[in-house]
Amino acid sequence: MSRIIRRIGASPRARGCATGQNCPDIFELTDGSFAVIGTDVTATLDADLPADASRADYERIVTISRETLIRAKADIPDA
Repeated sequence: MSRIIRRIGASPRARGCATGQNCPDIFELTDGSFAVIGTDVTATLDADLPADASRADYERIVTISRETLIRAKADIPDA
């Protein structure tokens, strides 16, 4: 089972989330993959997936703010 190693990018509070709740976040895991806390938009965007994209029943489409990803960019490894 993978575990969180570190946050990628600025914390929600540093990005202006006053309560620290309901804010997107990105984490690097021990197996090298990433976990994302975001808003579940599967029902809205599932039909819009390109023909060469798919998701399993256990997968969800989530959104994070542009600022969250841009502020995480410097922490994302190149390889």
